[in-house]
Amino acid sequence: MTKRQTYQKIQEVADKIAKEHRPEKIILFGSYAWGEPTKDSDVDLFIVKETENTRETAIKIDGSIFPRPFPVDLIVYTPAKFKKELNLEEPFVSKITRQGKILFENL
Repeated sequence: MTKRQTYQKIQEVADKIAKEHRPEKIILFGSYAWGEPTKDSDVDLFIVKETENTRETAIKIDGSIFPRPFPVDLIVYTPAKFKKELNLEEPFVSKITRQGKILFENL
């Protein structure tokens, strides 16, 4: 798969997640967002979604990604946790919002 095809597939996965799970935001982060993927890289997606249990939501979303064209790692935050950590300038969330690529945003 070419680099362009890979990024198209990443967007297709994000579109499917957006349609089926209705998050507020999906951000690509990690090596694909920073422009440094290797053949062993997975696709890292940060998802902001209102939910009572982020772990269960991540498992549900992960199970809906089929067929899986590449390994995917999901992190789910609630909007409240996302906003709180942004306001605290938490390094992980700050880097994702500064350097990540927004694939979906429900404004």
